[in-house]
Amino acid sequence: MTGLAGGLEFDVLGAHAALAFFGTIEPARLSHGYLFSGPAGVGKKTFARRLAQSLLCETPKAGLLGYCNRCTGCTLFVAGTHPDFVESGGVVKIGKEAGSAIHDQELTARDLVRELSLHGYRSAHRVVLLGDVEFATHEAANALLKFFEEPPDGVVVILTTDALGTLLATIRSRFVEIAFGVLTNDEVTRFLERAGVPAKRARLAADASLGSISRAREVLEGDESGLRGAAFAWFAQAMAGREPDHGFLRLDDRSLAAGEKRALVAEMLEVVRIAARDWAVYALGGNDAPLLAPDQKKLLTTIPRREPGEIVALLAAVGAVAKLAQSNVSAGLVVDFLRMQLAPQQPSP
Repeated sequence: MTGLAGGLEFDVLGAHAALAFFGTIEPARLSHGYLFSGPAGVGKKTFARRLAQSLLCETPKAGLLGYCNRCTGCTLFVAGTHPDFVESGGVVKIGKEAGSAIHDQELTARDLVRELSLHGYRSAHRVVLLGDVEFATHEAANALLKFFEEPPDGVVVILTTDALGTLLATIRSRFVEIAFGVLTNDEVTRFLERAGVPAKRARLAADASLGSISRAREVLEGDESGLRGAAFAWFAQAMAGREPDHGFLRLDDRSLAAGEKRALVAEMLEVVRIAARDWAVYALGGNDAPLLAPDQKKLLTTIPRREPGEIVALLAAVGAVAKLAQSNVSAGLVVDFLRMQLAPQQPSP
């Protein structure tokens, strides 16, 4: 969706449920808070930014969606200097020192309380976007509950998350939740081509992306020293019954927050899903079976084949682990559980 009536734009890929919702809602019915949930790399933050620009655009329009890219509001927004837009990504902490919340990687509950207490300067709206939000403690979340429930008139808070189970139910209940699904291969291909990726490479990356722009970019990087190559190697070792090294996930690194570790494990799980799918296809279809990651075929041939029933059970187990990773279970336990699910089953005595 790129063009609207009156020369307005709203350029996003996918986001079908969000487009349907915000495309029909009347401006007077806009809620104070929205929670965008879904896998990483499917456009949650992009849609949130486009919605924010729509609300801050000063060109009159009948609905909510659409911006002109010409008015002062749009010019300030694109430049990152609009006084009525606050964006932060990362962990919300309890802290004593107040700092700027504008485009910070981390902020405190005190920062947020201050930002949520302000009215718009130029616009009737003030938009606060917390991308990939994580609350360091229950206290940090609870400190904000009353502001999430009754912010000043005109304040709109948008949270995005790919780990819905990590948010307190009391937080979720204060927001209108909108789910974002994975992108189609055509949508990922179109995005990559617009970014200058040649058509053939864009299609190959899209086919291995599992509907995620982030995953497609990792495929294009093709760095076997990075997480993708390490995750494929980890999968092969786990399938052989060994206890593979997961140091590439940095789970013992105390400088990383729990949310950052969960994000790394989530990326690994996406790669493992591709590896498990390709291994199953190769095991059942033979040497000519089409693979999502053909560059890993040599590695896959080293993994012993299993009975069809075992293959089906393993694919189901990988899916179950992916759901578990969306909960508050620690990243280390998720990885250990995945390893156990992949290991060859010992025959009954």
